[in-house]
Amino acid sequence: MSTVTLQEAKDHLRILDDEEDGYIGGLLLAAEGHIADYLGDGLPDPMPAPVRAAVLLLVADLFENRERQSLGGVGGYQQNPTFQLLLTPYRSSEVL
Repeated sequence: MSTVTLQEAKDHLRILDDEEDGYIGGLLLAAEGHIADYLGDGLPDPMPAPVRAAVLLLVADLFENRERQSLGGVGGYQQNPTFQLLLTPYRSSEVL
């Protein structure tokens, strides 16, 4: 399986209804696109569990913090270090 499904994302977010399916689908596309760029070689196929977890982590962060621009106006946005820990082994040497 190469991409995270809408149902996987909804399960991760604990969303039971279909009201935000379009929004969550857009977050999935954004998260997978960002991770493909971050890795430098696109998404691996099949997608390893750590990469899938990073997609879900990013989707959840985007969903829960849809209006956040910075952390209290001090220091700007900080990326979750777990994201980098999950993805670093899969990054292309060209982007390191």
